[in-house]
Amino acid sequence: MKGVCHLNKKLSKEAYGGVAGKDYVPYITDKSKLGGNIAVLIIGIIFAAVFAASTAYSGMKAGLTVAAGIPGAILGSAFVAMFAKHKGILGRNLVQGMASGGESVASGLIFVLPSVILIGSEFTFLEGVAVGIGGVLFGIGAASLVYNYLIIDQHGHLMYPEAMAISETLVASENAGGDSMKFMGIGFGIGGVLNTLSSSFLNLTNNVMSFAGKSFYKWKFDLEVNPLLLGIGFIVGMDVSLTMFAGSILSAFGITPLLAYFAEMAHDGAMVWNNPSLAINQMAVSDISGSYVKYIGAGMMLCGGIIGAVKLIPTIIASVKETMNAKSSSEDGEGSSSYLVILLAGTVIGLIASFIISESIVMTIVGAILSFILSLLFVIVAGRLTGTIGTSNLPVSGMTIASLVITTVVFVSMGWTSQADNKSLLLFGSFIVVAIAIAGGYCQSQKVTFVVGGNKNEMQRCFTISAIDGVIVVVAVMVLLTEQLQITGDNPPFALPQANLMSTLTSGIMSGNLPWVMIIVGVFMAIVLHFLNLSIMTVAIGFYLPISTTSIILVGALVREFIERTTKNEVEKEVKVSNGISLSSGLVAGGSILGLIGVICQVTGLVGGNGPSGFAAGNGMAVVLLVILVVLTALPILNSKVKGHKNE
Repeated sequence: MKGVCHLNKKLSKEAYGGVAGKDYVPYITDKSKLGGNIAVLIIGIIFAAVFAASTAYSGMKAGLTVAAGIPGAILGSAFVAMFAKHKGILGRNLVQGMASGGESVASGLIFVLPSVILIGSEFTFLEGVAVGIGGVLFGIGAASLVYNYLIIDQHGHLMYPEAMAISETLVASENAGGDSMKFMGIGFGIGGVLNTLSSSFLNLTNNVMSFAGKSFYKWKFDLEVNPLLLGIGFIVGMDVSLTMFAGSILSAFGITPLLAYFAEMAHDGAMVWNNPSLAINQMAVSDISGSYVKYIGAGMMLCGGIIGAVKLIPTIIASVKETMNAKSSSEDGEGSSSYLVILLAGTVIGLIASFIISESIVMTIVGAILSFILSLLFVIVAGRLTGTIGTSNLPVSGMTIASLVITTVVFVSMGWTSQADNKSLLLFGSFIVVAIAIAGGYCQSQKVTFVVGGNKNEMQRCFTISAIDGVIVVVAVMVLLTEQLQITGDNPPFALPQANLMSTLTSGIMSGNLPWVMIIVGVFMAIVLHFLNLSIMTVAIGFYLPISTTSIILVGALVREFIERTTKNEVEKEVKVSNGISLSSGLVAGGSILGLIGVICQVTGLVGGNGPSGFAAGNGMAVVLLVILVVLTALPILNSKVKGHKNE
C-alpha cells in the first residue's frame, strides 16, 4: 500500500471517526512522503503575506475575518499544479496551512495592537514584530504540547468541522475541477474593480448612501456599497448577518434617538463628559453615538466576553487534565522535540519583547509571567475549541477580554496607570491574543495534515515560517496606516470594533474615567440577550459597528438566501452555495487587497484628487453601484451548472 492514495477521490468514513486515531489510515498512505520544495515554500510565503494583509484590512474595517483554509486550498491547487505538480495533495496541504498561518496572525493582531494607536500612543515596527513573533512561537510550541491528545487521541470525538471541509476540498481538487478557481476569479475581478472606483482607491464614485432624520426623532441610516463586506455576508450567512444588523438597528433607531430626546432637555451648562467644548443639548447623532452609545456597546461586549470566559471554565479544567495525562503517554511516529525548541524560542523572544516594551524591570517580570500563564491556558482551550466549532467561530474576543481585564487589574494594583503603562499593557495583550489565534489555526492545519497523510513536522515548520511572515506584513501595514487608524467618529475608514473596546476598557479602568452608567446599561442588555439565548458578541459587534457596515453584510446574506430559496434541487443548491462561497472569497480577497493598496497609495500621495462630483457624488450613484454589485454577484452563481454531481 506504500505511496498509494485512495482511487475513489473521497475521504474514507474513518477520517471522521469510528476508529482510534493511532489506527487511522490516511488518504495518502506513505507517511514518509513530504509535500514541500522551494516552489511550494515560495507559494506558501506569498499566500501567507496576501492573506495576512487582506485579513488585517477586512478585520480592521468590519470586525470580521474570513478563514483562509478553503480559499488557500483552492488557490493552492492551481499554483501547485503550475509550479510543483509532482508534490500533489501534500504540497497543496502545505500551501493551505501557510495561508491559514498568515490569516491567523492577522486575526489576532487586529484585536489589540491598533488599541495602542487609539489611546493616543504609537508602537514601533520593532515592538510590533517582537511581540507578534514571540506570541506566534509560544502559541505554536504550546499547541504542540497537546498535539497527541487533540489530534490522535480525540480522533472522531473532536470533529474539527473546518479542517474536514478543507480536507474534502483538497481531495476534491484531485479531480482537477476548475469551478472553484473560476468563481474566485470572478469575485476577485468584481471586488477589485468596484473598490478601485470607490473612495478607498481612486475616489471616482460615491459608494455610501446616507439618509438622516434631524427633527424630533434623530436617526441616521448609511449603507456602504463594499464588495468585501457583501462577500463576508454571503459566507457567514443569514443568522450571523441578521443578528449583527439587529444590533445596529437597536443602536441607530432605538438607543440613539432615545438619548437624543433626553439630551435636548439638558440645561445649557451641561457639557459632554469627554468633550467639554460641546453642550449636551447641541449634540448631533454622531456625537451621541461616539460619546455615549458606543460605551453601551463596550459594556455588552465586556459582559459577553466574561460570560464566554466563565462558560470556558469546564473546558479549561478538562483540557488541562487531559493534557497532563496525555503528555505522559505521548506516542508519535514522527516524534520530535522541535516543538520544545519553538516553545523555548517563543519564551525567550517574549522576554526580550517584555524588556523592549516595559517601563521597568518589575513590569517586565510581572507582564511576562502573566502573558505566559494566560497564553498557555487559553492556547490549550483554543486548540480544544477549534476541534469543536472551528477557527471561524473561535471565541477569541472572550479569551482576550478575560486576559486583558486580569492584566489591567494587576497593573492598576501595582500603580501602573500612565499612558506609557497602558501602551505596555496593550502590547502584552497583543502577545496573548496572537498566541491564542495562532493556536486555533495551527491545530486546524495539523488536523488536515493528519487526515490527508502529510508530515506533522513539515507542517509545523512551514506554518511557523508563514506565521512569522504574517506578523511582519501585518505590523508593516499597521505602521503605514497609522494616520488612517487614528481617525474616529462617524464612518471612520477603519471601524476597529475589537481594538476600540480593548483601548476603552484598559484606559478607562486605569484612569477611572469612563461613563460607567453606559457600561452598566450595556452589561444588563447583554444579560437580557443571554437569557434570550442570542449571541451576545454578535449583537454587540453590530451595536458597535456603523450601520453602513452591517447593512451591506446583510445584503450579502440576502443574496445567499435568495439563491437557496430559488433552487429546489438539494444537490444543485449545494453546488451553487459552494460556488457562491468561492465567489465571495474572491470578493473579500479582491476588495481587501485593492482596498489596502488604495489606502496605502492615498497615504503615500500616489493617488489623490478632489473626489466625485455631480451624480457620482450622490446617493443615486451608490444605489446604482449596489444594484451592479448584487447583479454581478448573483448572476454567475444562479447560472452555474451542476457538474459531476449525481443524486445518490
